[in-house]
Amino acid sequence: MTRQEATHAQRIPLSRDRVLRAAVALADATGIEALSMRRLAQELGVVPMALYKHVANKDELLDGMADAVVREIDPPAVDADWKRVVRGRILSARRVLLRHPWAARVIESRTGPTPAVLAYLDSMAGSFRDGGLSADLTHHVMHAMGSRLLGFSQELFDTSGPSGPPDPTLAARYPHIAELAATAAHDGGSTVGGGCDDQFEFEFALDLLLDGFENLRRQGWTSARKP
Repeated sequence: MTRQEATHAQRIPLSRDRVLRAAVALADATGIEALSMRRLAQELGVVPMALYKHVANKDELLDGMADAVVREIDPPAVDADWKRVVRGRILSARRVLLRHPWAARVIESRTGPTPAVLAYLDSMAGSFRDGGLSADLTHHVMHAMGSRLLGFSQELFDTSGPSGPPDPTLAARYPHIAELAATAAHDGGSTVGGGCDDQFEFEFALDLLLDGFENLRRQGWTSARKP
C-alpha cells in the first residue's frame, strides 16, 4: 500500500465489515498462511490494536471470513424442480470457493458452524423439504452430502503432486490403483483443496447423489425400514 493509499484508508472509518473484506482480499492475494493481524492492520493503515475493537482474535477473524465467503453464494432459484435448485446452489458455492481457494480449509477448521454457514445449511435443508423429501430422509441426505453442500469434496488423499508414470514397484504392488491413475484425466486448475476434486468429478458425484435421493423420495424411503 502506498503512503497516499494508506492516508486515504485512514480517513475511512474502520468497521467489522471493512476488516473482514480486507482480510478476504488479503487471503486471496497472498494465501491464508500469510494472513496475520499485523499484516491486515498494515493493509488497512491502522495499528494492530485497532482491529481488536471489531474482531476479538484471529479465530473470530477466520469465523467472519468464512461467513463473508458463504454469503457470496447465490440464493435458491425459484424452480419447481428441487434437484435443479439444489444443484444450482451447490455449483454456485463451488464457484465462490474457486474464487477463494483458501476458504474450504478455513470452513473445515472451524470448531462449529458459523452463523452464515448455519443459515446456508438451513436453507439447503429447506430446499430438500420443499422438494418433497421427508425430514427423516433430509437428515440422512445432509449427512451423505457432507462438504459437497458447500461446493467441495474431501478426498481420500492428496493427488495434486507431480504427474508422470507410476513408480513400477508401486504399480506392481497396487495394480488397480496404478490402472486408475493411468486412465484418469482431470481438469487443470479447477481443484478446490488437495486431490482430484475437479469439476467433472464433483458434478459426476453430485448428480449420482441427487438422482439417488430422488429415487428414495419416490419410494417413500424411511430410516425405520433401512436394511
